[in-house]
Amino acid sequence: MRRSFALRAAALAGALMLGACDAAFPGMESAEAQLDIPEVEPGDISQETMKTVTKTLSQDSFEGRMPGTEGEEKTVAYLTERFAAAGLRPGNGDSWVQEVPLVEITGKNYAPLTITGGGPGLGFDYGSEWVGVTYREDGTTRLEDSELVFVGYGINAPERGWNDYEGVDVTGKTVVILVNDPDWETPGLTGTFGGKAMTYYGRWTYKYEEAARQGAAGALIVHQTEPASYGWNVVESSWSGPQAYARRGENAPPLTRVNGWIQQDVAREIMAAAGQDLDALSEAAKSEDFKAVPLGLKASTSFENDFRNFVSRNVIGILPGSEAPDEYVIHTAHWDHLGRCKPAPDGDDICNGAVDNATGTAALVALAEAHTKAGAPRRSLVFLAVTAEESGLLGADYYAANPVFPLAQTVGGINMDAFDMAGPARDVTVVGPGKSQLDAFLEAGLVADGRVATPNPSPEAGYYYRSDHFAFAKRGVPMLYVDGGQDLIEGGREAGKAIAEDYRANRYHGPKDEYDENWDWSGVMADLQLFYRIGRAMATSTSWPNWNEGDEFRGIRDQSCAASDAGC
Repeated sequence: MRRSFALRAAALAGALMLGACDAAFPGMESAEAQLDIPEVEPGDISQETMKTVTKTLSQDSFEGRMPGTEGEEKTVAYLTERFAAAGLRPGNGDSWVQEVPLVEITGKNYAPLTITGGGPGLGFDYGSEWVGVTYREDGTTRLEDSELVFVGYGINAPERGWNDYEGVDVTGKTVVILVNDPDWETPGLTGTFGGKAMTYYGRWTYKYEEAARQGAAGALIVHQTEPASYGWNVVESSWSGPQAYARRGENAPPLTRVNGWIQQDVAREIMAAAGQDLDALSEAAKSEDFKAVPLGLKASTSFENDFRNFVSRNVIGILPGSEAPDEYVIHTAHWDHLGRCKPAPDGDDICNGAVDNATGTAALVALAEAHTKAGAPRRSLVFLAVTAEESGLLGADYYAANPVFPLAQTVGGINMDAFDMAGPARDVTVVGPGKSQLDAFLEAGLVADGRVATPNPSPEAGYYYRSDHFAFAKRGVPMLYVDGGQDLIEGGREAGKAIAEDYRANRYHGPKDEYDENWDWSGVMADLQLFYRIGRAMATSTSWPNWNEGDEFRGIRDQSCAASDAGC
């Protein structure tokens, strides 16, 4: 049964709870008048499918699903089989896969990171005190007597009147950079860089990219648990062992020799050797008047690299639409994880990635089954399992840069990354609320399910820029990213916070993210029902939701639509 969103406005007005206030997300007023949001009956979503697919993908025999390994071969074969059984058709012509060219670089024989020039030299051990990799395909990586320069947050944002590199030449030097944005400690969400909410300028990916554009030979980010949103254990596990990167073309942008992280205490020692204080420098870096500080020290290290070129794969299935098959609603999840990683105390060295992200991949299969059972909606539904998310969203970025289905004809989508196993919640967590008119589809689904939305409690973590939907968003496609709720039916917000912190401290990106037969799936199934409603409504609607006025991605979408004879 279909009714327009405008007829439901009164019922929806208070559905989304932002913090302690009852208010709709910004932009909802215009959405009410413009969007056609059909009502959707509950989907027939199989919990058994969720269990089976999650358990299978996180078995030791899949070796942590590292791209380019036997674990990938098993994963792609299994997903192809499950997509076909769910009733989907191959999404790339006659093929279920899209090839993604990558290079794998494995560092070995690491020398310590040595610092000279400030009295007695300093030496720091690889793994426990610093980690580093190279993006270059060189057999040996050397950083020799590279001058150290503290560049604050390492941001060059002319549209915000901010340039940490102004007045300093870092060509051939090594920059020391703070993690996150200058205003990450601001209580609210206002400020040059969104206050507490991290922007893309706060992400490590941006900081290395900018250091390379500035001609630096090395880039070292100072690790701090709170602004990074994860502990050193995550850094050490994620940045050791084989690393996959997008294969570079002939005219690719420049690269640093070494990109890495240093422990906060290591940074303190380095600053002290330079006659500086890390806390004082960090405070100064919060100001737009900050000037980079040459430290009068030199850094050296070296390591060897094994590398190989290989082709990984995105897996794509499609349920063709009944009336508008050339208009697409996309569901994304990454199938990959870290493979073999730093061993746990018991010797287990397989990062199985059961929650992250076998659960999200299983959700693709379960939702595909449910939509197929319900029959084809008006628009086509695309189910995209992408590779190499853990290496920097590489599979999603490759698809978005080389789309099988034109982005201007892609209505929008939902990303699914790591379902909480905390049990049922009264709410869901919205990452990046208020960005697009997709919030209206979310709100309609929440009202139908009797739930509410809570904005991400850790906006400083920059989660909107850390999962696969970002590859589409930055090219203009409206995307939703919704996590499990925080207000649990049993235990409330205190219990929800404790469970989330326990997972992040003890299992996230480690060997103990394993399938558990005792998991409570009820909360996951409730979230899947919401995703089903949203996807089905988008695929049945006649509307083309856009980013809200003033959003960073609105202009890109408008240009894309203006250049297209079809779609939006």
